[in-house]
Amino acid sequence: MPTVLRVGGLRFVVYPNDHPPAHVYVLGPGWIVVVNLLGPAVREVVGPCSPRDARRVLDLAAEHGAALLEAWRRFHG
Repeated sequence: MPTVLRVGGLRFVVYPNDHPPAHVYVLGPGWIVVVNLLGPAVREVVGPCSPRDARRVLDLAAEHGAALLEAWRRFHG
């Protein structure tokens, strides 16, 4: 799972053989947030992620949306 962005201790990763819609996995300290890039919107939270951290992830995904979508397309066409 290649890391496509690192911001403030968070890793944004894309799985090369994953399925649509375009999304990234954001790895935090003991949790994962899956973010759909078209929106963006939180799709799933795994682990004890606070609402504040989930909002931060969503804000970062929006801020870096173009680069994250480009990374998704590099792997999935």
